[in-house]
Parts: sequence; C-alpha cells; structure tokens
Amino acid sequence: MFDNKTFFINEEFYLSEALPREMDAFWANGWRHFGENFFRYNLAFYEKEICAVLPLRIRLSNFTLSKSQRRILKKNQDLQTMIRPAEITPEKKILFKQHKQRFKRGVPDSIYDFLSFDAAHAPCEVLEVCVYAREKLLAVSFFAIGEISISSIYAMFALEESPRSLGIFTILLEIDFAQKHQKKFYYQGYAYTGNSFYDYKKRFAALEQFNWNGQWQDFQS
Repeated sequence: MFDNKTFFINEEFYLSEALPREMDAFWANGWRHFGENFFRYNLAFYEKEICAVLPLRIRLSNFTLSKSQRRILKKNQDLQTMIRPAEITPEKKILFKQHKQRFKRGVPDSIYDFLSFDAAHAPCEVLEVCVYAREKLLAVSFFAIGEISISSIYAMFALEESPRSLGIFTILLEIDFAQKHQKKFYYQGYAYTGNSFYDYKKRFAALEQFNWNGQWQDFQS
C-alpha cells in the first residue's frame, strides 16, 4: 500500500553521447539506460500489484564473495571468458532469441531494445563479457563504463546451461573487472520490493539502495 505522501516518478529522455562522469551522475540519481534511451521510475506493476522500485548498487570496496558465489566461480573455471567492446553479431542474436524464451511477460523484441546500433560507443563506452565452452558461446553480458562506476545493462545465456548459473557468473566477472579498474560502484539496475523475478540482484554483499530522495543507504532485505 502507498499513502497519500507517495510521489510518482516516471521520466524519460534520449541522449546519444555522454561523458563518463555524466553517466556516473545519472546512475547515482536512479537513472537506467538501454542504448540512448534513459529512464527512471519509482513504481511498477508486477503480478498485478504495485511495487516500489529499488535501484541497486554494490559499494565495491566492501564487496566479498558469498559461499554460493565462490561455488559458481569454481563450477565455471573450465570455461573461457573474454571482455571486449560490445558488438552485436549473428551468433549473439541467436543466443538472445533463445534466452528470451525464459520470460513469461515483458518479452523483449530485439537485442536493440537494450543496446544502441553503435553498441560499443553510444551513449558511452559499453563492454561485453563473453563466456565460451571451447568455441561455443554460452553467455554474454553488457555493461556501461563511467568514471568511477560501471552499470549492468543486459545478460543472456544458453538455457541448457542453466545449472551453471551463468547470469550470476557474468555479474561476478563484471564486478571483478570493476574492482581491477578501481571503480567505486557497480550498478545492478532495478529490483522490486517483495518477491520478484529480480530478487537475484539482492543476493550480493555491500549492497545499497536508492531512496528516491537523492540518497543511497544500506539495502534492507
């Protein structure tokens, strides 16, 4: 329930180019972006109910791996990983088409729902994490680069490899990249109050949430 003091945020704009420090400022104020489309909203419908939206980030200086996350890293140590500028290839389009079958609602139409046609550069630098078993592509995730932070955009994986927890695996690889490049924050995107499809984002140490009044605070589960 929401009382009469609840305020509603539902904003959007388009921007083709932004400096790294500008991206940091957007993310720090609850903004997300898919390609050149920037947006933020503090309420959402989920399972026919109104939920408060929780922008989440990890304070990297305090981050530690959980036991389950260590197991995921160990489970996937046989795979090959690569981090490089984002590029949309036919191979990735095929993986995207397969991966979107796991969604029951809000099924995306195209990988370009999340990335610009100039994926590596617009509106800022965007990198990809690619995970291979020999030469077979098993997972890809995309993340944007700021001056002091990075922000997760989208991840996809081969559904037959679900036991490997590749979605979590690519998050951990992104976090490792951010730490090695001395970033302060890793923005995970949005989750909701209550139980939802996005609860996996809440299972990380050093997690903070945005209160929609310009402040970040320790995450309250």
